[in-house]
Amino acid sequence: MIPVTKNKEYEFTIESVTSEGMGVSHIDGFCVFIPNTVDGDVVLAKILKVKTGYAYARLSKIITPSEYRVKAPCPASSKCGGCQLMHIDYKKQLEVKKDIIENALKRIGKIDVGVSEMIGADKPYRYRNKMIFPIGIDKNGKKICGFYRERSHDIIPLDDCLLGDEIISKIIKAVMSFIEKYKITVYNEEQHKGIVRRLFIRYGFNTDEMMVVLSINAKTLPHFDEFAKNISSVSPKIKSVILNFNTKKTNAVLGDTNAVIFGSKTISDTLCGMKYEISPHSFFQINPYQTEKLYNKALELAEISENDKVMDLYCGIGTISLCAAKKAKSVIGVEIVEQAILDARKNAEQNGIKNATFYAEDASVLVPKLIEDGEKPDIVILDPPRKGSDEKTLLAIVKAKPEKIVYISCNPATLARDLRFLEDNGYKTKYVCGVDMFSQTTHIESIAKLTLSQ
Repeated sequence: MIPVTKNKEYEFTIESVTSEGMGVSHIDGFCVFIPNTVDGDVVLAKILKVKTGYAYARLSKIITPSEYRVKAPCPASSKCGGCQLMHIDYKKQLEVKKDIIENALKRIGKIDVGVSEMIGADKPYRYRNKMIFPIGIDKNGKKICGFYRERSHDIIPLDDCLLGDEIISKIIKAVMSFIEKYKITVYNEEQHKGIVRRLFIRYGFNTDEMMVVLSINAKTLPHFDEFAKNISSVSPKIKSVILNFNTKKTNAVLGDTNAVIFGSKTISDTLCGMKYEISPHSFFQINPYQTEKLYNKALELAEISENDKVMDLYCGIGTISLCAAKKAKSVIGVEIVEQAILDARKNAEQNGIKNATFYAEDASVLVPKLIEDGEKPDIVILDPPRKGSDEKTLLAIVKAKPEKIVYISCNPATLARDLRFLEDNGYKTKYVCGVDMFSQTTHIESIAKLTLSQ
């Protein structure tokens, strides 16, 4: 018997928080998931969906708040899909994330190694150097800019976001004023009509340079010269205003081509003592403060010496590669995105790095070839996308037998899966830590160090 009925309210005591940020409670052993709750909350919640073994509910009322509950400073946090943990005390957020990593390691990877530390953020707000705001129309026909509601493409209007720089609120206001003044149409996903799709902002925290990109479903923007003038006058920080042309019926944030209508085509920033040029399409870690902690920890674990050959897989624009190159004999960086590799080579040149070689190719294709041709890295660093690495790449690494592997992951589940594969093929996980790159959200970065079993 399922003990709950759809559309009825029940009292729940929250026991834990899932990897998606939902509180967990039970009625007669039956699991119920409730967003915007935390361990210790006693709440009234309405059942929305009932499955065979679990149900989802919506928070109706907090009867007794948990000791870990705080008042979320953003009024849209319970509706917007961006900050699933903003109602939770920051110290407790770190505990939740540590539990998520450890549960994945044990449940998926059968890895008996705990998380040694959680490297927390000194700035849990205003840390993002990239912000993406969809622009659309609400049910009343009003043009709005904001974030998507969780699990939907309904836009929650926002005047500001506490994860981005304070100047963003002025940029949003300027963009929406321009749209209203010139009666510019905004994009409708279902009909694939309307001009303005998204507002995309990049910020170099260490250089104080900002780029504003407007993604449009058209070949040009009416009154684009006036748009450039309006946006560039918002702040002297704005060094670049760009139109991005995205005319395909797709969920991709940006199209392939850009037009600079003010300033330069890139902005710059520094990371770990090196300078990087950043374009609209460049991959660059979201949180510069925590990225330095992440990379420094990864390099500390790698213990690179001057005679070591390092292979950096999924290297992006070469941020870790170039840091490693300062210590190593040589570095090979591999990344499937050609533009990222072009950026990596440019970054190596402008930072005077001559012992790093970059390849624009699929790691699963290139790495086996390199190993087969006799390339023998002493250390392998991996930083794959959320889907993790693939078996061909991991098999090639195992065949090369590097002494150390440092695996950086943004997904505890795929990290655990890949660690299991490596442990089954001659390696031992020695250390795991978490780095809170994305405070207020459920996203987690983690680092694992493996050594070759003797």
